[in-house]
Amino acid sequence: MARIDETRPFVPVRIAVMTVSDTRTPETDTSGDTLVERLTSAGHVLADRRIVKDDIEAITGQLRAWIADPEVEVVISTGGTGVTGRDVTPEAFAAVWEKEIAGFGELFRMLSYEKIGTSSLQSRATAGVAGGTYLFALPGSPGACRDGWDGILKYQLDYRHRPCNFVELLPRLKEHLPG
Repeated sequence: MARIDETRPFVPVRIAVMTVSDTRTPETDTSGDTLVERLTSAGHVLADRRIVKDDIEAITGQLRAWIADPEVEVVISTGGTGVTGRDVTPEAFAAVWEKEIAGFGELFRMLSYEKIGTSSLQSRATAGVAGGTYLFALPGSPGACRDGWDGILKYQLDYRHRPCNFVELLPRLKEHLPG
């Protein structure tokens, strides 16, 4: 069974939050607020926060900027993971990542199914790695952000989580990149 190993030190991670939306503003971005509150309460650092339009070029442009920024270790997005015509976040993420973290979407949908049943099929939550940066895409509701953070990311972004976690792999994510 997974657990937190209190003998290990907590290691704060620098996380950027992206809200993908054509309509949200800083005042109405409750999903982004949910992620920021949870990651900062856990002891992590908010490296940046942006609202980006539902547009592949806009999303990939912001992702590439954060991937190139040594102050950003993790990106968590909210929004644009559905199946409608404007939902392009998974395609944008796939355009920039080097490796997909395939199990993330499946695990998110499993957790979501426990709460909303078969409606969880409408989520295309996804994750990957690019340039040494973790990329996680969650649906656009505050509930989905809570589920994704509380059920997965809170643990995988905690260095103390055993038997393994994403934080302990951060130093090795750039092994394949030139000097």
